[in-house]
Amino acid sequence: METERLLLRPFTLDDAEAWLPLISLPEIIRHTGDAPATSVEQAREILRTRPLRDYAVHGYGRLAVIEKASGRLAGFSGLKYVEELGAADIGYRFLPDCWGKGYATESARPLMEHGRRVLGLARIVGTVHPDNPASSRVLEKLGLRFERLLEADEDGVRFLLYATA
Repeated sequence: METERLLLRPFTLDDAEAWLPLISLPEIIRHTGDAPATSVEQAREILRTRPLRDYAVHGYGRLAVIEKASGRLAGFSGLKYVEELGAADIGYRFLPDCWGKGYATESARPLMEHGRRVLGLARIVGTVHPDNPASSRVLEKLGLRFERLLEADEDGVRFLLYATA
């Protein structure tokens, strides 16, 4: 799938080195609740057990977002089925120098449309750390509305749940 500035494609294990900053840099993962990855091998294993597994089990998952101008992996975006919510979650994560460029909205909008039209998803949700208003704004631009606070996680944080109407 392509947008004006981005190429969206499934991840492969060859993406592990470029994926590592997205799952290890403190400024990127501070609102995710994830522990930082520490090696390319660990990144490869996370790719294997998350997006690659999601493609095999659900037929969709987070996609690599490639910046057309540079050809580099700038982040990820896409739908992921979340068992606890019983719904597909739209999520995105980008390298810090890509923040504020509109990549999250640009990549997520066609993926949500694909989810509705092709995958037949009636409900799409998004979860946001309460200290991340920029991500909440992206979800609102995508047509999701605040629905409720989720149960507290192991750190006592109550993520915000947004959903399509």
